[in-house]
Amino acid sequence: MNRKKDKGFESPRPFKLTHQVVCINNINFQRKSVIGFVELTIFPTVVNLNRIKLNSKQCRIYRVRVNDLEAPFIYNDPTLEVCHHESKQRNLNYFSSAYTAAVSAVDPDAGHGELVIKVPSELWKQGDEMNVLKVYIEFSLDQPKGGLHFVVPDVEGSMAERGAHVFSFGYQNSTRFWFPCVDSYSELCTWKLEFTVDASMVAVSCGDLVETVYTHDMRKKTFHYVLPIPTAASNISLSVGPFEILVDPYMHEVTHFCLPQLLPLLKHSMSYLHEIFEFYEEILTCRYPYSCFKTVFVDEAYVQVSSYASMSIFSTNLLHSAMIIDQTPLTRQCLAQALAQQFFGCFISRMSWADEWVLKGISGYIYGLYLKKTFGVNQYRHWIKEELDKMVEYELKMGGLPVSSNGHLTCPTPHLHFSIKHPHTLSWKYYKMFQCKAHLVMRLIENRISMEFMLQVFNKLLSLASTASSQKYQSHMWSQMLVSTHSFLKSISNVSGKDIGPLIKQWVDQSAVVKFFGSFAFNRKRNVLELEIRQDYTSSGTQKYVGPIKVTVQELDGSFNHTLQIEENSLKHDIPCHSKSRRNKKKKIPLMNGEEVDMDLSAMDADSPLLWIRIDPDMSILRKVEFEQADFMWQYQLRYERDVVAQEESILALEKFPTPASRLALTDILEQDQCFYKVRQGACFCLAKIANSMMSTWTGPPAMKSLFTRMFCCKSCPNIVKTNTFISFQSYFLQKTMPVAMAQLRDIQNLCPKDVLNFILDLIKYNDNRKNKFSDNYYRAELIDALTNSLTPAISISNEVRTVDNLNGDVRLILEEITRSLNMEKLLPSYRNTITVSCLRAIRMLQKNGHIPSDPSLFKSYAEYGHFVDVRVAALEAVVDYTRVDRSSVELQWLLNMVQNDPAHYIRHKILSMLGKNPPFTKAAESPLCNEALVDQLWKLMNSGTSHDWRLRCDAVNLYYTLFGLTRPSCLPLPELGLVLNLKEKKAVLNPTIKPEQGPDTTEMTGITMGGLITMETVSSVSMSSGVAPPPQGLKRKLDSVVGPLGSSSPEPGQVLQEEDTSKKFKIRVRISSAEDEIDMESPHDSQAFIHHHLNILERPSTPGKEPPAVDQAVLSLPVTPLPSSFGKESTSSSKHSGDHHHHHHHHEHKKKKKKKHKHKHKHKHESKDKERDSHAFSNSPASGRSVRSPSMSD
Repeated sequence: MNRKKDKGFESPRPFKLTHQVVCINNINFQRKSVIGFVELTIFPTVVNLNRIKLNSKQCRIYRVRVNDLEAPFIYNDPTLEVCHHESKQRNLNYFSSAYTAAVSAVDPDAGHGELVIKVPSELWKQGDEMNVLKVYIEFSLDQPKGGLHFVVPDVEGSMAERGAHVFSFGYQNSTRFWFPCVDSYSELCTWKLEFTVDASMVAVSCGDLVETVYTHDMRKKTFHYVLPIPTAASNISLSVGPFEILVDPYMHEVTHFCLPQLLPLLKHSMSYLHEIFEFYEEILTCRYPYSCFKTVFVDEAYVQVSSYASMSIFSTNLLHSAMIIDQTPLTRQCLAQALAQQFFGCFISRMSWADEWVLKGISGYIYGLYLKKTFGVNQYRHWIKEELDKMVEYELKMGGLPVSSNGHLTCPTPHLHFSIKHPHTLSWKYYKMFQCKAHLVMRLIENRISMEFMLQVFNKLLSLASTASSQKYQSHMWSQMLVSTHSFLKSISNVSGKDIGPLIKQWVDQSAVVKFFGSFAFNRKRNVLELEIRQDYTSSGTQKYVGPIKVTVQELDGSFNHTLQIEENSLKHDIPCHSKSRRNKKKKIPLMNGEEVDMDLSAMDADSPLLWIRIDPDMSILRKVEFEQADFMWQYQLRYERDVVAQEESILALEKFPTPASRLALTDILEQDQCFYKVRQGACFCLAKIANSMMSTWTGPPAMKSLFTRMFCCKSCPNIVKTNTFISFQSYFLQKTMPVAMAQLRDIQNLCPKDVLNFILDLIKYNDNRKNKFSDNYYRAELIDALTNSLTPAISISNEVRTVDNLNGDVRLILEEITRSLNMEKLLPSYRNTITVSCLRAIRMLQKNGHIPSDPSLFKSYAEYGHFVDVRVAALEAVVDYTRVDRSSVELQWLLNMVQNDPAHYIRHKILSMLGKNPPFTKAAESPLCNEALVDQLWKLMNSGTSHDWRLRCDAVNLYYTLFGLTRPSCLPLPELGLVLNLKEKKAVLNPTIKPEQGPDTTEMTGITMGGLITMETVSSVSMSSGVAPPPQGLKRKLDSVVGPLGSSSPEPGQVLQEEDTSKKFKIRVRISSAEDEIDMESPHDSQAFIHHHLNILERPSTPGKEPPAVDQAVLSLPVTPLPSSFGKESTSSSKHSGDHHHHHHHHEHKKKKKKKHKHKHKHKHESKDKERDSHAFSNSPASGRSVRSPSMSD
């Protein structure tokens, strides 16, 4: 990555894109089709530019003209079908390497594309003058499966009355799905966008709306947008619908769009946006970069928030009225994230995928500053702790989470089942965690250089970019608008004078977290605290930490910070104490924040002045800390430490100390109004756990009951709750949480105590919201969750038929309550159907606990398209759970059909991720569900069924991995001809793939004529490089391009090969063709062939005529007997190489052929072996003892 800054950005393309016009002149909602054209203005940067590669997926292309001359083109998308259908391969290693190769073959960041246009030869001579080329492409889209999403409600009326709308969506760079472009974040240009729509519709797109022109018959109008700021195609979007329009009353350049009838909600939800603008502009000391900002709220959104240049598309479910409490902060957070991404992500783009973490990190970091200002420091610290815990847990589970996929990445990722070298191969969960880690790393940088410098760096990046963006005709300046890791680090060292290289090396280039275990002893003689800090750096996902660590010790005389140096093997640290222990003097104790409080010190250890100890209180290391201290210390920490993170840690620790003192500490916290509400919510659940552990010694009413009665019930009649007034949000959240926690209490028989259950039923019965200005839908939903929590497994009397009549009385009351709520919801739906969601969960719990018969039909009806999305997700979750518990293949089939056919992309994604979280079976266990048909179905889904949606494809890969692991699924029979025997060397090896169609007579020479051993992938794929067998169906190959350079003697297709050297020739041919840079324009499947070779080379256990490479040795030298293990090794050996073959594709620099060929060979990870092999590549082949130039080649 260490490109020299002054040279600027080196484009991988032989041209510079300066301007693009997108004109969509017909959008048909009935047919879900789009017709239009694009025109790209291109400056060649090489003489005789003869090929132009662009990105385009699923668009039908009608004609291409370059400067008004018709131009031939080929269109080939290798990601449509990753592994070809003949393939009997079913292992994930093979798929992952093939998929990475396919994505790389059309990766715009490497200068590739699905659409290759041949520049007419008449225009070549202009190379000397370097004239501008205008590339004009007419295209259409018919029922797009990705990129554009049509929402057409099935009701009466015209399209506008029905609320039909369409919007663009996608994960990372997905603009190629809806118009041909250079779909790279690093190729910037200016834009002119024109959309012709029905007169009743509005088209919203990036940039400024210059004019709206009606057609003569007034039935259509055209919206003309101009975006003068250079922008990447990936940040362009479109949304068309009968939107209601609201101009922001505080900032007239901001416009909001929502679907019909939602304007009042829009007004309320957006009333706050101007404050977010003001906040960002103030801290960045920089104006918002675009001249306007548009928010569009659409139905069936792909994600909650997607940001594009000068506009953001949001889910319409974020809108809410003034009565809703819980949704308000969430919506504001979404708006704040979207705005942060306008600055870093849309305006400032990235150079390559390896630099993505900088943008995600900065936008996440400034969003955190907004959170701190608006929701307070407590909320901010709580959020940081939450994000850190999530990320640490993921790293420890997955064995690491590298944030930057730099070429010189120090740690390869064999532990992941997907490649991180490209955004489109990542699992969604990884991408989420990646964003999380990126902003945490930014916070570490802030700790190191101070916030002031941090904001100066951001300001510097923004001002450089805005200067560059105003240079209209100097497109070479535009690369200042791209950020790279290198330029970011450089501006940090310029601004702060500090070198943060080591920090980046530790947290960005390496992937692992630190695990600390701490314990201590107090030495009374020396008045010293002996602190022991151990590390676990051997288990997966951990690393060894060396450096400073902060320890805070609260003593009787105050709170003291110590910075310890953690070195290679020092465990013990001596910290001198300030205060002698003193019980007799009554004196206030000063806390961290300067407050002085009276404490009851009777619980303390008489000899020690220590109240509590905290390791790394500021979370300035990405770590997990397990610290041991006495229960009274945790209790003091909970009561008197003013940091929410410390309080949350102590609540977690107190679960292990069920004593009356813990009970008292937790109850005190619940009663303290000054305490942060999330800490009090946590204390509720902890108290319930403690009460269950102290069941036999518990005195008084059930935990929290008297407290709840005192806070929320009538004085005169304690079992009737007061009418709701949710004026104080603190007590609202507590009132919501307490019943849910109380329902987890259990008595000696392990049932929920009768009085608790009646108490909850009374809360539901007497709930009165008439005088409340806020809605109580979330509160009522939580009360139903409380009923769910009170359920315990049914005591079944043998062979008794379950009917409602013989239901346990309590359960019957619960069931009646749930049924009543569910029916009420049909008449008076609550906001976001929160109550339906809770009821569905409750019914599933009744089924699981054996109170009512297990049956998925209710959930299946609620999961149908047309219900609100939250309800569908809750219902689907129940079906997924049913599938696992009852091992139902019918339901699994139903879910997979839904993944293939459901109109809503988010639902498909949720089904696959829920199946991944709660799988019907795993690779470890035997299951009747695991059969060949299921493997085939999922393989098909991954391989070709999800090519229109990157996220969905990666979800399918994840599920496949969860169910079957990396190797061939265990339920598949061994492939026929499972063993290939090599008689000479008396070894056997598993044939990785055996395909039925073999070319004429090629099998004879497979394993026995040569000293080595070769198992061939379909010969058809080899024929692409050597012309041995007839090409497979549908490939009109012209072989001369590949065979040409070798001399014309290669056999005709179909000719029988007899010489023993031919297989050597295969190998050489493959080598040369992969190092060859020529592209054959007329052949449709070039990149496919290319990928094929690579996989071919990967899949062969060894190549005849030379020493087997390092890994393959393992495969070859296995004894004949153990089949499965050699099979496992086989598949790993193929995956080991998979990383190395992807980067080398057809460029156009013919000069570098020789060098490249060499570079290619050295790219293997097994470098030493390779060098040794390359030096005398084929000359010492043991079988032939002949030199490379066999007769067949030299003539």
